[in-house]
Amino acid sequence: MPMRSSTPLNGRPVVPQPWGWEMLWTLTPRYASKVLFIRRGHEIPLQYHREKEESFLLRSGRLIFVIEDREGDLREIWLDPGDSLHVLPGRRHRVIALEDSEVLEVSTPEIDDVERVEDLRYRRRPDPGLHSSAH
Repeated sequence: MPMRSSTPLNGRPVVPQPWGWEMLWTLTPRYASKVLFIRRGHEIPLQYHREKEESFLLRSGRLIFVIEDREGDLREIWLDPGDSLHVLPGRRHRVIALEDSEVLEVSTPEIDDVERVEDLRYRRRPDPGLHSSAH
């Protein structure tokens, strides 16, 4: 069963986002991990990372993961629970939730490394400060 947007996880801070919420689960000098909750019909806007490398595991829900291929074209990958995906640094990507979805993210520790390419829906500007989970 997916976690609801107001569910605190073992006292860890849940950071609200326009698309749902995120919770930084672990941050070490070698890796970081998060839980992401993306509400049905919402998306994590198109972005890339200069250094950060990420892997995602869909725990519940259904997603369309849009990712840049080796030729530089964006392609859709439909994910069901149990599916995973790896994103290399520099690859543009976005996540679209077809259902309320819970995602586990494991990455290298550069949590500030987010370059938004397009954020038309939520109209946010690139934030030169820390990533929201790091506060």
